[in-house]
Amino acid sequence: MLTEKLEFPGPNGQKLSGRLDSPDTPPRAYALFAHCFTCGKDIVAAHRIAQALTVHGIAVLRFDFTGIGASEGEFSETNFSSNCLDLIAAANYLRTSHCAPTLMIGHSLGGAAVLASASSIPEIRAVVTIAAPSDPAHVTGQFGEHLSQIDAFGEAQIRVAGRVFKIKRQFITDVHKQRLADRVAQLKLPLMVMHAPGDTTVGIENANAIFKAAKHPKSFLSLDKADHLVTQKEDALYIANIIAAWSERYLAAS
Repeated sequence: MLTEKLEFPGPNGQKLSGRLDSPDTPPRAYALFAHCFTCGKDIVAAHRIAQALTVHGIAVLRFDFTGIGASEGEFSETNFSSNCLDLIAAANYLRTSHCAPTLMIGHSLGGAAVLASASSIPEIRAVVTIAAPSDPAHVTGQFGEHLSQIDAFGEAQIRVAGRVFKIKRQFITDVHKQRLADRVAQLKLPLMVMHAPGDTTVGIENANAIFKAAKHPKSFLSLDKADHLVTQKEDALYIANIIAAWSERYLAAS
């Protein structure tokens, strides 16, 4: 396996930081991986899943959304819509520098982002969500009492997973205007929905809603006792192995 550090231009010209994990032999397909809210490309789930997929001949580009990790930009100026534009920019980079992606994988809010942006990348042949919310506005449930502060003052400092981020009113407005169910219904791509029944961050009812909205071909996989962030190695490897087996028929036709 080879791992390449890289940078590519985001939708507004800022540099986005990524890692391209590739198999030792020429890849049979390229995939994009969208990380969870505020997590970054190097979160353990993204790292393990991407590297495990290389064993199956799939190269994976995982990158930091604008304002996250090593990517340029101000996080407080980003939102769900800008995440989708970042994904499209990442696909454009792969198309010109390597090969266009045919598979999209999204974790948590990143899963919602791939559902919303996949139709804007013409080469995509299959989509996978892992613990994704059926409505991007679900993420505001983490903001608690800060929501009233944002409403009153336009912004608030919010602690997420031990780090503090500035959230502005524009972020709240943006997630509430999304109509993800409509986009899922119009996706017209094979979809694999992965979710753990005991997920206490994004409940299983979200997976049910995504699956119900989607058209066939669609598949649902229970992640058993996996936690929301997929911190256990065996869960990440299981996810990667299933993605590789499920997507093979669709990627082979690309």
